[in-house]
Amino acid sequence: MPVRDTGTEKLIKDTAKHIFFAEGRLHANTQAIADAAGVSRTLLNYYFRSKDALIDQVFKEAMHGLSQQLDTVMKADLPFRKKIENFIEVFLTESIAFPYQETFLITEINSDTCKYADEDKPERMQYFLSQIQAEMDAGHIEAMNPIHFMMNLFSLMAYPLVMAPIYKKVFELSNDEFNGLIKERKMMICKMIFQ
Repeated sequence: MPVRDTGTEKLIKDTAKHIFFAEGRLHANTQAIADAAGVSRTLLNYYFRSKDALIDQVFKEAMHGLSQQLDTVMKADLPFRKKIENFIEVFLTESIAFPYQETFLITEINSDTCKYADEDKPERMQYFLSQIQAEMDAGHIEAMNPIHFMMNLFSLMAYPLVMAPIYKKVFELSNDEFNGLIKERKMMICKMIFQ
């Protein structure tokens, strides 16, 4: 059996990621991905067998990568406010680079074929929720169920990104103008959630 060229495999995955996450072409077919990667569709099928297998691999790597970045921030030995500022920074920076990643991930999570599982998530999340509760007990953030705090935080970060195409049209914003607004959100979100 021939040895797989992991460089070609990575090129195909990176190209698919760019098409799905940066360009927003969630329905791009394997021929479009192969053409953009500069490989034949036969070669793409050799590595991934189907578009679904490629999507599955891109999805798992994106979820794992984003989880690792956010986990690093959550585990950091920093004051809570600084940790949240870093959390927002990482999330928004990733989202500016890949504006359609959230839409792709949500679409895949809601599909019948999604089998993604992160076994360590409950333990990590419980630790972070306990930190949120401690901040509420200290009066640094408004008292509420810590899960509401996390849902509010992600809503403040993700919703404008998911709605970006509509906001750009309604407010007649260029990509640069919209990205400028997203960069301003870090401090705005912190002002909203900290007392």
